[in-house]
Amino acid sequence: MARYTGPRAKKERAFGEPVFGGLRAAQRKAYPPGQHGNSRRRRQKSEYALQLMEKQKAKYTYGLLERQFRNLFERASRRGGVTGEVLLQLLESRLDNTVYRLGIAPTRRAARQLVTHRHITVNGVVTNIPSMLLKPGDVVAVRGRSQHIDTIREWVKSKSDVRKFGWLEFNPEKMEGKFLAYPTREQIPEKINEQLIVELYSK
Repeated sequence: MARYTGPRAKKERAFGEPVFGGLRAAQRKAYPPGQHGNSRRRRQKSEYALQLMEKQKAKYTYGLLERQFRNLFERASRRGGVTGEVLLQLLESRLDNTVYRLGIAPTRRAARQLVTHRHITVNGVVTNIPSMLLKPGDVVAVRGRSQHIDTIREWVKSKSDVRKFGWLEFNPEKMEGKFLAYPTREQIPEKINEQLIVELYSK
């Protein structure tokens, strides 16, 4: 299973965003990592540096490695519509992200683990592929025998008051949700400038 295993707090400090869900270290040291991270005099970033940082932020936020992200961008560019917005829609339609958005898991990393450990079903079929792209109408649920796991029950209960994503619906009693439609850009809460990513890959 390919995933990022490096220092998470350092990445969050570099981006100034809680890309892994918010770590205490990033809050305690609200400046970039490195020897000169707390210095007032910092060189202005070039256009390329800003584009690269935006791409890296999106990668770490959604838990993709470089090849996965590049393949998803190429898929988005072949679809009709605004490439940047389509890219974010595809990222949001990933199974691990949807499990996280539904509140079944507290982080995308935890959601990925639930999927790979075969606790999640899609349209009644057990799947262990976190990168699976959902389509409107797909039903995502916690597997029957996994619904009795205390950790999963606590996660679902604790997240029941924050499900506010209009492209999803969720039934906490059944531990079942539906992917209703691809979200619009306004609905996606992530602070990502997707146009910079498009410009980077267009070079």
